Amino acid sequence: MELPSRPLDDQLLPNGELESIRKRLRPLAAKHDLTTVIACAFDHRTRMLPFIHADLRMAPAGARAIGSALVDSGFSKTRIVLQQWNRNFRPSQMRLDGRLPDLFLVSSMGLHTAACKEMIRDIGLVEPSRRPLVIAGGSLCIFEPWVVFYPTAADLAVTGEEYVLLNLLETLLSGRAGGEPLRQTFLRARDSGALDSIPGLVYGRTDPAGNVLGLVNTGVQRLVGNLDELPMPTAGYGILEPPSRRATLASRPLEAGLVRKQSQIGSLAITFGCKFSCEYCPIPAYNQRRLRGKSGARVREEISLLYSQYGLRYFFGTDDNFFANPDRSLEILESLAGAQSNGVALRKVIRWGTEVTVHDTLGMREHLPLAHRAGVRAFWLGVEDMTGALVRKGQTTDKTLEVFRLLRQQGICPMPMMMHHESQPLVSRGSARGLLNQVSRLRRAGAVSLQVLMLTPSAGSRSYDRMFESGLVYRSAGGRPVLPRMYDGNYVIACGQGRPWRKQFNIMAAYMFFYNPLRLIADLAWRRGRVGFKPAGMQIIGMWALTHTIRRTLGWAMRLMLGKIERYSAAPASPFPMRPPKQ
Repeated sequence: MELPSRPLDDQLLPNGELESIRKRLRPLAAKHDLTTVIACAFDHRTRMLPFIHADLRMAPAGARAIGSALVDSGFSKTRIVLQQWNRNFRPSQMRLDGRLPDLFLVSSMGLHTAACKEMIRDIGLVEPSRRPLVIAGGSLCIFEPWVVFYPTAADLAVTGEEYVLLNLLETLLSGRAGGEPLRQTFLRARDSGALDSIPGLVYGRTDPAGNVLGLVNTGVQRLVGNLDELPMPTAGYGILEPPSRRATLASRPLEAGLVRKQSQIGSLAITFGCKFSCEYCPIPAYNQRRLRGKSGARVREEISLLYSQYGLRYFFGTDDNFFANPDRSLEILESLAGAQSNGVALRKVIRWGTEVTVHDTLGMREHLPLAHRAGVRAFWLGVEDMTGALVRKGQTTDKTLEVFRLLRQQGICPMPMMMHHESQPLVSRGSARGLLNQVSRLRRAGAVSLQVLMLTPSAGSRSYDRMFESGLVYRSAGGRPVLPRMYDGNYVIACGQGRPWRKQFNIMAAYMFFYNPLRLIADLAWRRGRVGFKPAGMQIIGMWALTHTIRRTLGWAMRLMLGKIERYSAAPASPFPMRPPKQ
């Protein structure tokens, strides 16, 4: 179900509070000398289209944002471990500054639940008196925080952004006795009710043996309204763990000169929120129906620093819908178009892309030349279904094709994101309803890449409970259970039709129609417009990634065809009772 919103006059933090709390924490950090490890969970079995390639070449924004906030608050002994690069990492064996860290943070998406829970289980092997304070976060905890409390429990979950964690640390360190283990400080604060006034936390009520009896939810977080208050992302890149096959940590973080080699794409949080309200999407409710963003000057400064300090030239904006606020978008584009770094025009050395919608891009058509001058070279467009049969966001077949034409004219690659649904055929006659019909039209219109995902239940969306209760969602097929990693849209796991295996093969067919040697030859032989050989490059990546997609999903398609399908009758829920504080 959707996250609730706070009262309208209590949704945002006071202006300047995020900067203020970092200043208040610095003397506390110097006094307590904490060591912290942040681990980003990653299940390597999720590596397939459309995420493969970028998943290992772009350090995630979430874990880096937490790391940057801690370093900027004075906690310099902090390390970020990405399981993308360190798949053998064992938290029980980690040492930082010659000791077991005081604080262990695990950030995870729902797809990577298995990896997250395995790290929590592993750190649970450490004797309780020596164990770090274990905090889980990320989108998994925002929407399903109870997951990290069984079978082995984290100490608490953060269901919000950086400020929630910093508020927690300020509360703990203000009452910490000298030399006391931080986890012991937490247990004392939890039992005294000192954490109950911090919105955005979930923690367990336990018996003397440490078994979770129930959960306390302190409520929905307050949001940072002005994203310029966020700490600079440069600090997060400076504390990345070097890639290795070791179970332990290196003595030093990744050298600045090697950051560009390992994270060729820099992820940037530019704007948050979307003005549309699709029933399958949790984004608007998470942002409490608000649009938030950074100023043009701040975005320019971040990109300039990342380029000068680490040599990063390629960036991806983690926007929900970059053009949702046209005035803010124009400010950012104008700032980047005129920016310089060390006497060189920034637009000549950096390239970036982000997510937009067809409707909003068409409304910004006169500003697309400015976007190109600002360094934009790709837009990922939420086309979903060109006919609007699945969801209407102002897109039609004609509008979609017109936007693609406009983008190609400006040298900006259109990267459509499609969503297959059970009422959509593979091929249709005399209309654009069919999946291949739409893929063919998008290809002819100049699509450079393709994303086709099946509609699946998304935690935190309005349709989530309804899809389970209506019996659409599979529990297992052919004796194989549906696991969290299969909720990425690549697997058909929710369908009311009698032949769901057809939908699985439809996705494969759409990808094979788009990514194939004939398309590659055509793209190499014909440089179309200002995008150059980029389509050919994407064909090479796409064909390679397609082999992984087929290898991982073909067996599932056969189970859907030949095996017995068991369905849910209700949405997964917390196995523990959950209550607000002081009840």
